[in-house]
Amino acid sequence: MAEESSEYQAIVKILKGAVDDKAADVFLIPGIPYSYRIDGEIISEGPDKILPMQMDKLIEQIYKIAKRSMQKAQETGDDDFSFSLPGISRYRVSVFRQRGSFAAIIRVVSFDLPKIADLHIPPVVLDASKLTKGMVLVTGPAGSGKSTTLACIIDRINNTRNAHVITLEDPIEYLHKHKKSVVTQREIYTDTVSYSTGLRAALRQSPDVVLLGEMRDFETIRTAMTAAETGHLVISTVHTLGASNTINRLVDIFPAEQQAQIRMQISMVMEMIISQQLIQTTDGKMIPAFEVMILNSAIRTMIREGNIQRIDSNIASGKAEGMISMEDSLMDLYRQGIITEEACIVHAQDQEMMSKKLHRG
Repeated sequence: MAEESSEYQAIVKILKGAVDDKAADVFLIPGIPYSYRIDGEIISEGPDKILPMQMDKLIEQIYKIAKRSMQKAQETGDDDFSFSLPGISRYRVSVFRQRGSFAAIIRVVSFDLPKIADLHIPPVVLDASKLTKGMVLVTGPAGSGKSTTLACIIDRINNTRNAHVITLEDPIEYLHKHKKSVVTQREIYTDTVSYSTGLRAALRQSPDVVLLGEMRDFETIRTAMTAAETGHLVISTVHTLGASNTINRLVDIFPAEQQAQIRMQISMVMEMIISQQLIQTTDGKMIPAFEVMILNSAIRTMIREGNIQRIDSNIASGKAEGMISMEDSLMDLYRQGIITEEACIVHAQDQEMMSKKLHRG
């Protein structure tokens, strides 16, 4: 039986070892030993390189554990999905072909959400759970913890409100139990063919809150805007860093003749943009830095009139309203001795200005 094969035992050992070593990711790449990303560093485990044929067998075992066909990976060279090892952990997998053979990067996802205090998420971010309509975006580069922040917001809604929450994810990472809310989770390609199709269907399923794992195309963004306009709370992610960059990205996806209209829509429906990035601490761990923009009347006017470049200064002066600039977040971490001066400068949006500010202080 597959469960008793040496390949099955090998992949379970690798996956369990990642949990035991508190790894964020597992790297299965032919030609090197399997590796873990621990506190931002990629560390090889063992001296033995994995040959392409061995790698194919390991990945076949992952598909068997996930009870999933390899057809998509074989036809397109890419596949994303998630699966669980009972009693051990959940995993998000990206399988891809490189140099003619398969490889995989596997994100370790705990069955339970980490404690909020351990994640260093500011209270204002979780205040997004109190919103009943409009749009909230969590933005940042890949691997910056966006999915965990989204899951924490959904968990807060689940614990505090009687609502129907629909999530559309690719793939599903955190599993939410029904608490005060009913949480319906759908995986793209498994439960629905696309974000836009799933979102249109969701609007007929009596939702109060819709979580979109990512707004990645014109059709999904347009439908999400409509959902937010019609009285739903829509929460999603964009791969940008900074509120002003995010707004520019959303607007630029649309044809030039529609951009004035989309700026108007954004100015009306957007409630909060949260940007985050993970930074290595002085003791080798990882900690998030946040920018939080809460839309006030001034920012709504800036968006409507296309004065996006003025938003950053409004965020910096908006502390009394709960806003946080990325520069202030970085400076706070540096002053507490949590990150180095170099890390503070490297992760700043204006590195030259940050360097001057640090050397002045």
